[in-house]
Amino acid sequence: MYTDTPLYIWQAADWPHWRYDLNALAVPLAEVSRAQGMLLGRLADVGMDWRDSTSLAALTEEVLHTSAIEGELLNVMSVRSSLAQRLGVDIGALPPADRQVEGVVELVLNATRDNQAALTAERLFGWHAALFPTGYSGLARINVGGWRDDADGPMQVVSGALTRPRVHFQAPPAERLPAEMQGFLNWINAPASEPALIRAGLGHLWFVTLHPFDDGNGRLARAIGELLLARADGSPQRFYSLSAQIQRERSHYYQILEATQKGGMDITAWLLWFLAALHRAIQHAHTTLDAVLAKAHFWQRFASTPFNPRHITLLNRLLDGFDGKLTTRRWASMANCSQDTALRDINQLVAWGVLQRLEGGGRSVGYRLTGQ
Repeated sequence: MYTDTPLYIWQAADWPHWRYDLNALAVPLAEVSRAQGMLLGRLADVGMDWRDSTSLAALTEEVLHTSAIEGELLNVMSVRSSLAQRLGVDIGALPPADRQVEGVVELVLNATRDNQAALTAERLFGWHAALFPTGYSGLARINVGGWRDDADGPMQVVSGALTRPRVHFQAPPAERLPAEMQGFLNWINAPASEPALIRAGLGHLWFVTLHPFDDGNGRLARAIGELLLARADGSPQRFYSLSAQIQRERSHYYQILEATQKGGMDITAWLLWFLAALHRAIQHAHTTLDAVLAKAHFWQRFASTPFNPRHITLLNRLLDGFDGKLTTRRWASMANCSQDTALRDINQLVAWGVLQRLEGGGRSVGYRLTGQ
């Protein structure tokens, strides 16, 4: 039941008049801006193809981790395939993406590439439908492409056993949603009155506090954050993933979110955490860029080597990150060839100094890229 005693931020008398201490945020804002400049400076020194590859890597992380935060694990290669096809990046032959992956990819790309377009209720409904194309969340039928109606009771974020659940947060009642969402959308589409990075943190918090859908609110809140970050960066290309950083700090994320949603209208603490997490996400992007540049240097080093198409496809897989041990059996499976052909391919790469053998023998021997 909803009570008259203020417990959640949306019950405050001055909701939604957000407050924050801009002086306390000045240094974190400057640090994030400096980190963005350093990353963009490195990217300016690489070719367009490798900028696209860096963006592909960042978007892959975003799609994977915004889903993983909710406990949904997507196939890495399926995500890369879907994104590469839409971005026009050639990564060789990969399996087609499944319907589940396509929906999240469509959401993230629409939010970032069309970041200047107005965010409307209909656009949000489209995003929601992309996440739940069957009309079900797991085995439960949900209201897709429309605000929740609370037919099964108040919208609550809970944890623990079903017999003794712990309520972390309770969202505003459904009858308030049309007016609440209109106020939110009016704000997000109006000229900015606050710094762009603060706007991104505020938009994320405001939407996830309203929790307007039966499911998918976390992913949509992060998509709105990405939209606002793309506006802040002045570019639809993404080179870092905030969702990946949130996943790395998932426990702290939920702690600060719960504390903020049970506090007053001063959200300085939330914005301090948001900016610090964003800073760490940008710093982590340098690792992604290092991997992309290492891949570029690899192909430059072996530019005159007469690789066959299977070599190129499988080497790209290895360079993009490969889980487990590469064996002739796995090569044959990924290249859709016989194990004898896979063994000849691998032996040729060993002879060229591209691969080196690991410990073992026979067909179970493992291989890795030379120098790794």
